[in-house]
Amino acid sequence: MARRKHHHVYVVELSKDVLLEPRFRKNNPNYIEGKLCVYVGMTGLDPDVRFDKHKAGIQANSYVLRYGLRLLPDLYEAFNPMRYEDAVDKEIEVGIDLRSAGLGVWQA
Repeated sequence: MARRKHHHVYVVELSKDVLLEPRFRKNNPNYIEGKLCVYVGMTGLDPDVRFDKHKAGIQANSYVLRYGLRLLPDLYEAFNPMRYEDAVDKEIEVGIDLRSAGLGVWQA
């Protein structure tokens, strides 16, 4: 039986204040000043629900909890939803693409 496609990759814009975090800076040596900082994640939930959980401190990434501003659906809506296996690969791919474009990227 085919598995239901219900996993989503999502991208959260982070406040530029995240650049004050040494770990974030260290993981983004090619960050271009002025570009966005983002968190790229994957979830079996609707991305809006997952973002709300981050902001409420429920299974939250600390950077999203402290610096998360909003979802950036233009960067992920086109390929959601997908199978779990595809979402795992796509999350990595999106992070690599955004980082290569000079954005500051964090992935769990």
